[in-house]
Amino acid sequence: MTDLLTMLKHLHRPRLLIRAARFGVEDYSRSRDLPRLIKCTGLPDPARAITALMNEEGYLEEKRQTGDADYSIARHIEVLIALMGEARLLPTIK
Repeated sequence: MTDLLTMLKHLHRPRLLIRAARFGVEDYSRSRDLPRLIKCTGLPDPARAITALMNEEGYLEEKRQTGDADYSIARHIEVLIALMGEARLLPTIK
């Protein structure tokens, strides 16, 4: 769990992407959004969802940085919103 939180804390993306995602995190619905974003049939626990979302986000970030014509900023923001939403569900370790 701590490793996931550390990975999320070290995720550095352009400020505009993060700000856009923060606006959408309040409307995040894991039952509605997660199956579409990570192609799952059931709802995984937050740790597994974050792992899958991190893989998808890494793929999108690579496309963004290389200027790939298939890059979708809307999908990138949706994945970042889901990451933020799932991170809120992780138990905090003290």
